[in-house]
Amino acid sequence: MTEPDPCSDEFCLTCADAAVPARVTALRPGGLALVDAGGGSEEISIALVSARVGDVVLVHAKEALAVLERTGMP
Repeated sequence: MTEPDPCSDEFCLTCADAAVPARVTALRPGGLALVDAGGGSEEISIALVSARVGDVVLVHAKEALAVLERTGMP
């Protein structure tokens, strides 16, 4: 029996060997956030950056590496 492919979309923030911009849509406890990179909502870590809701972050392997656009509320 094979397990379902968790990355069935065209692009996956977890499996891709690329960093992509994504907009933070919600903050979660434990240094996590929900983001939208154009393919729906995904949970990522924002432990390495100071991101707010509305900011655009650069994401690789479900980890925000940098804030690209600061648009969120303080």
